[in-house]
Amino acid sequence: MARQTFETELQDLKIELVKMAGIVEEQINNSMEAFKKKDDKLARDVIEKDRTVDDMEKSVESKCLSLLLKQQPVARDLRDVSTALKMVTDLERIGDQAADIADLVRHIEGEHIFSIVKHIPPMAELSVEMVHNSIVAFVSEDMTLAKDTIKQDDKVDELFCEVKKEVVEILKSDPEKSDAGINFLMIAKYLERIGDHAENICDWIEFSETGDYKNARIL
Repeated sequence: MARQTFETELQDLKIELVKMAGIVEEQINNSMEAFKKKDDKLARDVIEKDRTVDDMEKSVESKCLSLLLKQQPVARDLRDVSTALKMVTDLERIGDQAADIADLVRHIEGEHIFSIVKHIPPMAELSVEMVHNSIVAFVSEDMTLAKDTIKQDDKVDELFCEVKKEVVEILKSDPEKSDAGINFLMIAKYLERIGDHAENICDWIEFSETGDYKNARIL
């Protein structure tokens, strides 16, 4: 396999990852829009579109393995392909969590207290921003942006703690809202995990650039 061909296929792989990330980002936004508006159709659309994300994961994985098999990659090549393999797993999990949020939205009944759990919307906004910035950092090889994105995960965790406090107060004032409270807490937990996956992507970007992963030398 000629070097030029390898580099072209590697670039195509990165483009497919970016497309997958765009779909995943849209999935999170749509799941939260469905939550806000109690839109059952939009929630079902998110769940159904998760198959597209799953199919893209398989496609990216196949291309990664093909690149590894066709040429004995040098260290930087190996890091790039390994990073793509790790990133696609995190993106697939983010897609799953968006679908999980949509599924919870479909089962929320009774009074809608979206506006009462005030920290869920900013938590969702920050999680989406982290996913978006992690992909921008990947494409532009921007280590500063990657590190800044990692720091944002602390804020997502803080917001999750605030959501827990809000849910506790809701349950204290009205125990009959226990099922809704659990659903809202689960939605917040999925958003917290999305932030974790965006942080993982940034950690692998650092590995791709330096060979270090979480301050440990790997390759």
